[in-house]
Amino acid sequence: MALVNSTWEPGTAPVSVVMISLNEAHNMEAVLENLKGWAQEVFLVDSCSTDATVDIALRYGVHVVQRPFRGFGDQWNFALRELPICAPWTMKLDPDERLSDSLKQEIIEKVEKAADRSFTVPIRLYFMGKRLSSVLRLLRLWKTGTVQFSDVQANEHAISEDPPGILVGEVKHMDSPSLDHWVVKQNRYTTAEAISQSQNKPLAVPPKLFGNALERRMWLKRNFWKVPGRYLILFGYHFFVLGAWKAGKVGWIWSHLRTEVYRQWEYKRFEIEQTGRLPTSIPSNPGEPDSRVRYYE
Repeated sequence: MALVNSTWEPGTAPVSVVMISLNEAHNMEAVLENLKGWAQEVFLVDSCSTDATVDIALRYGVHVVQRPFRGFGDQWNFALRELPICAPWTMKLDPDERLSDSLKQEIIEKVEKAADRSFTVPIRLYFMGKRLSSVLRLLRLWKTGTVQFSDVQANEHAISEDPPGILVGEVKHMDSPSLDHWVVKQNRYTTAEAISQSQNKPLAVPPKLFGNALERRMWLKRNFWKVPGRYLILFGYHFFVLGAWKAGKVGWIWSHLRTEVYRQWEYKRFEIEQTGRLPTSIPSNPGEPDSRVRYYE
């Protein structure tokens, strides 16, 4: 049994960091070491992990609750609605992400005199341990109580009524520890997206070609499937436009895999429409032995 601290030791930033998890033991110690001495408090909504995720979090004094996972938007909105967040600012962080030292200092300086009620942050991707040129800017920091998440199954986004400010320091997204882990994660993601699309569920925000960055992204997400030669274009976008070529073979592999994610998504949606049934969920971990049959060690 892991030793449990009573509380998280408050850091220098007036920020509550919130994470959600399922079997993130391979990331948990590193992300908490990254936050130690900086975050005022840390919360974790865990979906009943079977590894040491909760043990590690409790050892660091994280406020942990558990709840069944019903979708990313639903889980994040639960976290913001139900957790006893006390810090004046809240930050969304994934267990596979790390705050750069420059971002930590920038946040402390900005929130002391901020006129903005929320901020976007550049998320820098690391794949196979290598830094890529790919950067995604997302809303990740806000005044507590001013943001909610789009109620979607996957690819959720924080929604603020006010235009966000901009932070320059990076969040490092370390992605998966192995390709095996990455493929399993993307398989679940594409299934969730295919189901959502087949059921005509709304996107994170209404799609608009001439709207803001998120609205344009949703427009592309809605209309990508109509474009001839889309997968060749998508590979070229990742490899050349996003600059993955700078990472050599790692960038080439990443560009191909990102393209295949969209291909799987399209094929799974076609399967649902073709068969008229949703994909069968396959348990990812073995369960306990059944007492009705003989069990061999």
